[in-house]
Amino acid sequence: MSSHDQSSSIHPSLLEEGTTLTLDFDKLPAIGRGDAAVIPVAVQDADSKEVLIIAYANQEALTYTLTHRVAAFWSTSRNALWVKGATSGDTLELIEARVNCEQNSLLYLVRPLGAGACHTKGKDGKTRLSCYYRRIERRQGSLDPEKERMEASTWRLTSVPQQA
Repeated sequence: MSSHDQSSSIHPSLLEEGTTLTLDFDKLPAIGRGDAAVIPVAVQDADSKEVLIIAYANQEALTYTLTHRVAAFWSTSRNALWVKGATSGDTLELIEARVNCEQNSLLYLVRPLGAGACHTKGKDGKTRLSCYYRRIERRQGSLDPEKERMEASTWRLTSVPQQA
């Protein structure tokens, strides 16, 4: 079973809130096999420098972003334009857009205008500031690091305290 099969068969609440490491290594190859002509976009808070989200943009999303000064992406799961904050109110104001040396990825420096950037909410019911709210840690009592592989039983996810 591929990692994509594993992660797509897990209930979203377990994937988004659980402590089991279930990485989707098949996401990029699946996008590459599809019809979506997209590039990755790293989205960073212009003030705190925290990475908020990694998403994808096509020409339509990039044009919308640059024209409206609001972060927009191409949803590869819905195959549609996704204007961040259009339904949640958690808009990301574009401060600056950058392109990498090979012109195959973007960096949006943004200022969050809502409660956060993630589509999930914490236990307190508030939108999370960033999609990067868990860290990967070795489980206690795991095997000798020299003999380990990237196995879920060796690793766990723990919460990162969110800044207010």
